[in-house]
Order: sequence, then structure tokens, then C-alpha cells
Amino acid sequence: MVKSLQTLEPEMLKPGVKAPVKETLLTPRFYTTDFEAIAQMDFSGHESELKAVIEELKSDYNRHHFVRSEEFEQCWDSIDGEKRLAFIEFLERSCTSEFSGFLLFKELSRRLKNKNPLLAEGFGYLSRDEARHAGFLNKAMSDFNLSLDLGYLTKNRTYTFFPPEWVIYTVYLSEKIGYWRYIIMFRHLESHPENQFYPLFRYFESWCQDENRHGDFFKVLVRSQGKLYDNWKARLWVRFFLLSVFATHTLTVLERSTFYDSVGLDARQYNIDVIEKTNETAARAFPVILNTKHPDFFRRLEKCSENNLKLTEINSSNKPKIVKFFQKIPVIASTVGHLLRIYLTKPIDAEATREMVC
Repeated sequence: MVKSLQTLEPEMLKPGVKAPVKETLLTPRFYTTDFEAIAQMDFSGHESELKAVIEELKSDYNRHHFVRSEEFEQCWDSIDGEKRLAFIEFLERSCTSEFSGFLLFKELSRRLKNKNPLLAEGFGYLSRDEARHAGFLNKAMSDFNLSLDLGYLTKNRTYTFFPPEWVIYTVYLSEKIGYWRYIIMFRHLESHPENQFYPLFRYFESWCQDENRHGDFFKVLVRSQGKLYDNWKARLWVRFFLLSVFATHTLTVLERSTFYDSVGLDARQYNIDVIEKTNETAARAFPVILNTKHPDFFRRLEKCSENNLKLTEINSSNKPKIVKFFQKIPVIASTVGHLLRIYLTKPIDAEATREMVC
């Protein structure tokens, strides 16, 4: 049984505008990077592949997809209570994540325009898609008399600096895990239409193809740079980023099981399915992937989730800070221990099995 956090009433920035959630390790982050270093990357050995992916992006298959149907034009007060609050949180996190991608890709396109026009063109198409997604999600929030002030987010959010290599690893995994999150939920709701309580879910099948194409763009970036996959350091970094993304996904999904319950999904199984599919897909780009079939893999991730809930309970208690500090030490140590054991588990050599990956 999955225990989730209690969903709180939305905090308002001003009437009708929701205040952004407090920034934590689990909230969607805004990134910046070394734009000059990316501009200097040599893609000549993979130029034809890069052009093919960019041509796919240029086609803009979803340019007419994100148009609200008449089904949206109704009162949504029937979605109430915990279900309403959990769904609003899902919309907000999704919108913030998409908008974060838009800002990064837009800046990359602008900075690279005169130095690497081909790459700038690709990032321009990515920013177009992310802006479209964020706007569609924000409009969905307005059906619940709320919205996000995206201009406020742009100016007030903390920007995390990642080196180009980290950006490429992280965004590749973010796009691919996004694809599997959307398509698995879509297929489930297609089979169980009684749980499809809002029309947004019907858009996920085509929507997820944007995420897939974005991931393919970053896959070319990974495979075009030998330092990102063809050495022992890259193998260690790949394992780190796979584990980071999978641990974050586990903690996020399991602490928000109320939302997944509302659409008839078992949060624990959904998390397993998404991670396993994303890990398999990552074998197309990365030199190694994690052994998700190891009997301790998901058990340890779920222990980390339990520890995360314990930390939240400690932080929200009225005990003195010094007491809470010492209460958190064994919990944090336990989480670090579980993650380290997963990291040190022998990975799967994706290079050796690449021909078997479809």
C-alpha cells in the first residue's frame, strides 16, 4: 500500500493566480548552461542524422493538435475534494516542467543562432513545442479558476547551472520518461474510459510523440560526442543520471498516489512500468543502463520514498529544530545507503546488446 502526502489547498499569489510551489529537490527545476561550450561542439560526424531529426521537428505534426474541444466548455465543479487538489497539482507540475524546457531551449536557440545555425534551428522547434504544451496546461488550470503567472516564474525562479554534458543527459531522460508517462497513462485510460474524468487525457497519445521526438534530438547529441558515452567516466555519469531520474520519479509518484488513484492507476505499478520502459529506451543512447530486474532495485527505491515521507513528517512537526535535525540524520543516512547500493549494482552493458534494442 502506498502512503501519500496530504494535498493542501492552493496558495494564491493574487486572485486567480496560484503561487508557485516551494522549490525542493522534487519540484521541476529551471536550468542554465555554458552556451558557448555547446556552440563549439562538433556534430559533423552525425550531421545527416541531426538534420533528419530536425526535419521531423520542423514538420510540426501536432501544430493543430492543441486546440481545445467543446468538451472543455463546461463547469468542472464535479471534480472536487482531494481529487481536484491532486489534479491541480499535476497540472501545475506539468506546466512548470514544460515551461522550464521552453526557457532553456529558447535561450539555446537565441545564443546559437549565429554560431551553430543547425543546432539553433532544432532548439527553436523544441521551444515551440514546450511553449505550446505549457500554454495548454495553464489553460486547463483556468478551468479550475486558477493559472500560473509564467512571467513571474521566469523572473523569480532559481536557475540551476548544469554543464552541457549534464544538460544533455538530463533532458534526454526527461523527454523519454515524459513519453512513457504520457503513453502509459493514455493506454490505461483508453482501456478504462470511466476513469477519464477530464478531456486533457485524450490529448496524451499525440502529445507524447513530441516528447519522443525531443528525446531523439538529444539522443543524437549524446551519440555525436564520444566523451558522453565512450569512456569509463561517461559510464559512471550515465548510471548517476539514470538513478537520479528514477529516484526522483519514484518519490514524486508515490507521494502523490491520490492523483493516480483518481485515474484508476496503481501508483507503485505505474512507477515500475515507466522506469522499466525508460531504462530500456535509454539503451539506444547510453553505454550502460541500470539493472531494474535486480530484486532489490525497486525495493530500495520504495524505501527511499518511505524515508522521504518520514522527512516530510519530521519537517512539518512542531518539535524544536535541533530535535528535528537529529531525527532526520538516520533517515537521510538510510536513503543515501539505499541509493548507493543501487548505484553499485552491476549495470547492463548496452553497447554489447545494442543490436537487440528495437
